[in-house]
Parts: sequence; structure tokens; C-alpha cells
Amino acid sequence: MRLTAKMGGLAALAVLVALGFVLFPASASTTIPAPVLDEPAGSPGASETAVLAGGCFWGVQGVFQHVKGVSQAVSGYAGGEAATAQYETVGTGTTGHAESVQITYDPSQVSFGQLLHVFFGVVHDPTELNRQGPDVGEQYRSAIFPQNDVQKKVADAYIAQLNQARVFDGPVVTRTDKDSGFFPAEDYHQDYVNSHPTAAYIAINDMPKLADLRQQFPELYRDQPVLVHVVTHE
Repeated sequence: MRLTAKMGGLAALAVLVALGFVLFPASASTTIPAPVLDEPAGSPGASETAVLAGGCFWGVQGVFQHVKGVSQAVSGYAGGEAATAQYETVGTGTTGHAESVQITYDPSQVSFGQLLHVFFGVVHDPTELNRQGPDVGEQYRSAIFPQNDVQKKVADAYIAQLNQARVFDGPVVTRTDKDSGFFPAEDYHQDYVNSHPTAAYIAINDMPKLADLRQQFPELYRDQPVLVHVVTHE
């Protein structure tokens, strides 16, 4: 869904909320087990990257910006070519991209498996195929783009673990897609949750995820997010 359509349809949604209509949760917050298989603990000060897709990248970025050990989370596009990695083009659902977030993290503070635990636990509903909540299309698919063989093994094993345990009401449809490059999104998409916490879309779809992160992962939650654009006040 393009930005204009997304924001335009939310005026009516905000009216429904104001009138007291009950809305279904934007994401299925489910307590799930930690992955049995994880990457080895990293050396202090080391830096690794993970690329995850779970619906609109605003909320995915917003959650991981509050995870300890994450030094940066950037909204962008993965799964397609550089030439078509623009929001309006990706929004057609024909480019192969998924709205994604590139996460830079210190593996001595938070592991790839812990990031996936948050990803499946509070970031999105991994049983929804090519959609998340109100956003529909392949660009909103649930996907992991492993950056190395270890991440691929951890991701595949965790998906199998969750399906075998039948944690969710339906099968996990999350894909492990081949890494074909990550392309940062336009500037106005960065830090969107932090900049627009009271916007109807964010308040309904994304702020509950931050509350779930704080409640379910208190050991990983930090109050101050790491932002792409650091605002300084003179």
C-alpha cells in the first residue's frame, strides 16, 4: 500500500477508534520459546548485521531501535534490484523487494537468535502470507535475509522449531530469502515511529509492539531508541 493510500484510509479508522469500536490486534503477540540453535557468542565490540522483513518497515525498525545491543536499525528494501528500490515502485508489489530493516548489532550483547526471538515474538505475525495487518502485497512478506551460513542455519532451525511446536494458530510462512543486497529507504521513512507516535497508523499498529517488547523481553528492552537521524539541539 502506498503512503498516500495508507494515510488516507486511516482517517476513517481513527474515527472508529474514537467511537469505541473494538479493533483486532495489529500483530499477534504470542509468547514463544527461544531458539534452540543460536550463533556463538561474539567478541565484545564486534559488529554484525541482520536483515529482517515483517510488514511495514516503520514498526520493524521502531522495535529493534529499542533492543539492547543494536547500534543501528535502518528501514529499506531487500530481495530485489537496486534500480527499482524506491518506495513508489516497490509499492506496486512487482519488484521482488520486501520492506526490510537492516540491523547492526553487537553479538556479545545480543545474538542473532535473540533478534529472531523478538522478530517472531512481538514484531509481526509470521503466519500471515504476503501481508501484515492492513498492508497487503509481497512487499510486506515475512522474510529473513541471512547474511552468512550460520544465520541461515539458525533461521531455518528456528522456523522448523516453531512449526513443530505449533506455537501459532497456523504454520509459520516466513521465508529465508537469498541476500541480494540491502537498499536504504528514503529519508522520510527513517525513525518514523519515533517521529510520529500519535499518528493513527503508528498508534494502532506499532506502539503496541513496543509495549510487548518491554513486557516480554525486559532484559533486552532499552527506553532510548538508537535513531538513524540524531537530532541535536543548540
